[in-house]
Amino acid sequence: MTMPSVREHGSDLAHTAIVGSAADLPAVLVPELRRSAGRYDEVLLVVGHDTRAALQGQVGELDGNVRWSDPRGFYQRLGFAYESFRRYLAGQAEAGRRVHVIAEPDLTGGADPGLRASAYLSYEAMCNETYAPYGCAVTCVWGEQHHSPAVLEGARATHPHLLTATGPVRSGSYQDAERYLAGRRDPWPPAPAEVDEEVILAGVADLRRLRSVVHTWAADRDFADEPIDDVVVAVVEVAANGLRHGAAPVRVRAWHDQDTLVVQCDDSAGRPLPVTAGYRRPGRADAAPDGRGLWLARQLADVVIIGREPGRTSVRLHFPHEIMHRGAA
Repeated sequence: MTMPSVREHGSDLAHTAIVGSAADLPAVLVPELRRSAGRYDEVLLVVGHDTRAALQGQVGELDGNVRWSDPRGFYQRLGFAYESFRRYLAGQAEAGRRVHVIAEPDLTGGADPGLRASAYLSYEAMCNETYAPYGCAVTCVWGEQHHSPAVLEGARATHPHLLTATGPVRSGSYQDAERYLAGRRDPWPPAPAEVDEEVILAGVADLRRLRSVVHTWAADRDFADEPIDDVVVAVVEVAANGLRHGAAPVRVRAWHDQDTLVVQCDDSAGRPLPVTAGYRRPGRADAAPDGRGLWLARQLADVVIIGREPGRTSVRLHFPHEIMHRGAA
């Protein structure tokens, strides 16, 4: 039986999802691993302990083509995970190697795991164009035991194909990145009436004070030196964006939710941002002109969400303590 192609017209990326139970996983993934071992120079599995244990005895090393990697080396801050996979794929492509990555998103940690999962699905949507130049395959494992029905539906919407026991099938829920991001609604609870810190920026000269306030605030919440620097840079980049591309005054409020630091920057313009702002690497011809600051913020913060109402554009950044201090394996 000939399996259907999973490559979209004009794309060199095969991006599939496995959405189902842990009990069903071996029946779906083991045949795919055996197929891929003959097609690709390397199959990289970035999966959790339970998934590895379920698979390892059935596939062995498949003639050395299969390599296992600790998820902690990739799944740290969400933007970091997105960019880390891109760099791996780019390096393999530059070396002339075709690879298949099979990854199980580790979205544990933080005060709101549901928010992290929702935010990560935006990166999944963008993968369809970001990873396309590298001639690779990426399969994402979304287990029912780890995620809500809404998140699983998001996985179906962000992957062109779903992997089944008989091979890939087209996802009837799939949406391209622009459509998916335009329709996504992030949870946006109101900021607390009393916050830890508030700074009003009238111009770029006020950014120096903002740096000092944010640095002291993060240090008082037991953040280490390097994560403090990341918090400061991300906040200042977003605030500077508000001054440069929005309008003054820019209001910056900082508070904490358990061990997560939250910062919201509100400018006074209310100009809509492109739905892909900050997801495309700076320097690309199709990157938004104000995308550099947001791209950097997405690398340094864990979750970045954007809201708008008449006369105001808001960017909210989340910095969970455990995730901000999570080092590569």
